[in-house]
Amino acid sequence: MMNGGAAETPRTFVKEVKRIVIKVGTAVVTRGDGRLALGRLGALCEQIKELNYQHYEVIVVTSGAVGLGRQRLKYRQLVNSSFADLQKPQDGLDGKACAAVGQNCIMALYDTLFSQLDVTSAQLLVTDSDFRDKEFRKQLKHTIESLMSLRVVPIINENDAVSTRRAPYEDSSGIFWDNDSLAALLALELNADLLVLLSDVEGLYSGPPSDPESKLIRTYIERVHLGGITFGDKSRLGRGGMTAKVKAAVMAAKAGVPVIITSGFDPESILKVLQGDDVGTLFHRDAHLWVKTKETGARDMAVAARECSRRLQALSSEDRKKILLDIANALEANEKVIKVENEADVAAAEQAGMEKSLIARLALKPGKITSLSKSLRVLASMEDPVGHVLKTTELADGLVLEKTSSPLGVLLIVFEARPDALVQIASLAIRSGNGLLLKGGKEARRSNAILHKVITDAIPDHVGRRLIGLVTSRDEIPDLLKLDDVIDLVIPRGSNKLVSTIKASTKIPVLGHADGVCHVYVDKSANMQTAKRIVVDAKVDYPAACNAMETLLVHKDLVSSGGLNELALELRNEGVVLHGGPRASEELSIPEPASLHHDAHTDCIISEDREVAETFLKQVDSAAVFHNASTRFCDGARFGLGAEVGISTSRIHARGPVGVEGLLTTRWLLRGSGQIVDGDKGVTYTHKDLTTV
Repeated sequence: MMNGGAAETPRTFVKEVKRIVIKVGTAVVTRGDGRLALGRLGALCEQIKELNYQHYEVIVVTSGAVGLGRQRLKYRQLVNSSFADLQKPQDGLDGKACAAVGQNCIMALYDTLFSQLDVTSAQLLVTDSDFRDKEFRKQLKHTIESLMSLRVVPIINENDAVSTRRAPYEDSSGIFWDNDSLAALLALELNADLLVLLSDVEGLYSGPPSDPESKLIRTYIERVHLGGITFGDKSRLGRGGMTAKVKAAVMAAKAGVPVIITSGFDPESILKVLQGDDVGTLFHRDAHLWVKTKETGARDMAVAARECSRRLQALSSEDRKKILLDIANALEANEKVIKVENEADVAAAEQAGMEKSLIARLALKPGKITSLSKSLRVLASMEDPVGHVLKTTELADGLVLEKTSSPLGVLLIVFEARPDALVQIASLAIRSGNGLLLKGGKEARRSNAILHKVITDAIPDHVGRRLIGLVTSRDEIPDLLKLDDVIDLVIPRGSNKLVSTIKASTKIPVLGHADGVCHVYVDKSANMQTAKRIVVDAKVDYPAACNAMETLLVHKDLVSSGGLNELALELRNEGVVLHGGPRASEELSIPEPASLHHDAHTDCIISEDREVAETFLKQVDSAAVFHNASTRFCDGARFGLGAEVGISTSRIHARGPVGVEGLLTTRWLLRGSGQIVDGDKGVTYTHKDLTTV
């Protein structure tokens, strides 16, 4: 969801669930060849055993009997056929006979699996005509409740073997028409708290799940989704596939029983549902009340940010400066609580086994809040960038044109791991008069939430806290990337995959770098002591940063002089794992990398030959090019920008560390006294430069 006025979609109701109906689809029970999927059934029974142990009341409605029976009877038909029989067209098997054989097989398996888990199960077969009898329904409910009081798991199936339907797969008349609708009916009859429909896909998609353009619908809202979904093929073995599940789910949800359609292929899917995880598709009778959060929240948040930014731009330079100073003070005042939330994120990341480099970026090291606050104060003390007159030109007598700096509008920043980036980006947005939407990585969820709260609490009411919105759901990103009429610039900060995916998914201009590879070239004239210090610093000072050295290049003469070995030894002593190109791997006996690629981020030459160095500085086409200095200096704060929103390797708009200036565009202001063009007859153009330095 989004923090910016919208309410959270409540899956918290699962905490109150006691009685649950679980419907197992045919595609979950059987494999593609019609045989039993023993692994999935075993995982299902283990989950039910765990729920039984936790005193949940579980009722199972199972499909699969007809499909399983058909597979068995086909085999029997084959065994009993002569060679001559096999040359003749084979008649279709009777569905009711398939059901009779399959029911026996599937219940025997459930009984065996549950017995191994010390759980007792019971079979109940029902037909549509049974449910027309009120006394039968009353007795069925009594029997099921008696079984559950003894912690016995009732397993219910439609008795297709004796059903009065013409054919189990064709006749959809009656009180219920398949096991999905039977499960929905039982959930209502038994006053269940939740119905879970297990399928062979994760949930309900906007189109066929095999279509890469299809999106998983997390919450079904009838007036939004009805008619807008393209269903794929029916179940390969069952009666109706997803269409039948949605029909049953809508019926149950309208009557007051929440329903979740989720994957039966996930061995923990039911447990995840009951933990409140955002899995599958939820059907709930109050879902229409959440439509604003899910369907219009993206646009509402962007529009609110734009409106607040206009109020921010209307403030005086001193008032905008004061907001930054108030934020700096608020960060320092809340340092302890920020630290607690950040430590919780780090602990969770470590427990999840995330990469060390990600954890390093995630952690707010000692002194980081103080450093961030200092950067905000530096930014506040800089000349106001908004409304700055860049050029003044007299077009004609009494007609003066000004080119001025202006905010871009609304920025969408998508970043991974680093919570300190949130502070830097927010401060730059405020200084440049822009509205801002932030989407941080889930690994920094708690850190981002507290930092966002501290910052927005310091924004005065006459500007509005919705100046900066925090997007907390990954599902909202595709919707935001469509808002090219409201959002003016997207800046992704993270992996190559993140940047590439966003660039391919939006019409909004994107500012950022992909790989951001940094090279250090050690020339033959280099002072080796200087070279070793710079190389080690560029790699080891903060390896997780994008301005850390990835590639070390050396002049060929350093191989014979021993310089290459010296550099390699220094890096190895610091724990750096080396990979080499064809020549270096042979010289140093190190493995070759998976790939050798480059991206123009920061390149450095270490050389005492000034002519060589100047040639390098002028001809290497990177965002930043250094001579005898570590690549780690490529940073907005170190460049004196106050903070940075990111580093761009693009050539259009901004390049290198992007500070306030990179978040500005220009506007033209023309002041006249009634002049008209009239074919340029009465205008004498002077085009005089009136710019004052």
